[in-house]
Amino acid sequence: MQTLFRRTSIIALAGVLALGTTACNRGTDSPGTDEGGETGGATGGGETLTLAVSTLNNPFFIDLRDGAQEAADEAGVNLEVVDAQNDAATQQNQLDNAATQGVDAILINPVDSEAAAAAVAPALDADIPVIAVDRSVEGAEVNSTVSSDNVAGGRQAAEALAEAMGGEGKVIVLQGVAGTSASRDRGQGFEEGIAEFDGIEVVAMQPANFDRTQGLDVATNLLESHPDVTGIFAENDEMALGALQALGDRAGSDVFVVGFDGTDDALTAIDEGRMVATIAQQPSELGKVAVELALQAINGDDLPEAQPVDVVTVTSENVADFQ
Repeated sequence: MQTLFRRTSIIALAGVLALGTTACNRGTDSPGTDEGGETGGATGGGETLTLAVSTLNNPFFIDLRDGAQEAADEAGVNLEVVDAQNDAATQQNQLDNAATQGVDAILINPVDSEAAAAAVAPALDADIPVIAVDRSVEGAEVNSTVSSDNVAGGRQAAEALAEAMGGEGKVIVLQGVAGTSASRDRGQGFEEGIAEFDGIEVVAMQPANFDRTQGLDVATNLLESHPDVTGIFAENDEMALGALQALGDRAGSDVFVVGFDGTDDALTAIDEGRMVATIAQQPSELGKVAVELALQAINGDDLPEAQPVDVVTVTSENVADFQ
């Protein structure tokens, strides 16, 4: 299944690049990226890319890093990975250093989408290509943004949760890090989707910052305030897993939980019947495509402004395909 998704997204990427859609001012005609993921042009000559990750204290971003590393190794380029540990000021300092060192391209997974504009400014001023990964950079014109379709995923999460709840009941929402496009877009999609079910009411929404421990704490508090809740949507799997801990034996029977990301622990929880669904992203694929686009940008090729990567609803019916 993962192989199919990778081939589909890379084929789609090649088609988009061939159309010459541009989001940067470095463009010439693009030789494109072929189905095997090989980047056209003079790459593999020892270029150095910096991948600035919001946090590596999350399995999703570890997979994203590993996918980027695999693509860099295949292309014969150097990948330097820096971890901001969810601190926007740290991330800005890391990217200031990368720009000063004159790296060939920067891949940024922003801690904060708005604060990231200042973080990438030195690189853009130095004409260093910048690719946003998983989260957008607000207020700056980066070369391209590679991300999952989070709004569509939020709607899919609403549909899965509503089906499990029989179309009625009360829901709480565990939100991600405020200021991130991922949290905003997933939340928007979920609100739009759940609004189509008249019998379901969202009674509380509170950030748990994409963290399992905070998900446990916030879910525990909200469940005490709203003991009649029968549904929980968490904007990532780590918070969903925290909610499962808060629910104990009630998970999967009295209260239904839907997460987002498709991490291994979430897939196990679905297989065991404790979790209803997760919206599976392809973090490894996000990292790979971001590296491929960065190499295209180094060569002066035109890039798509946005490169979406598909998400899939995973339930007990298809979880085996992802494990």
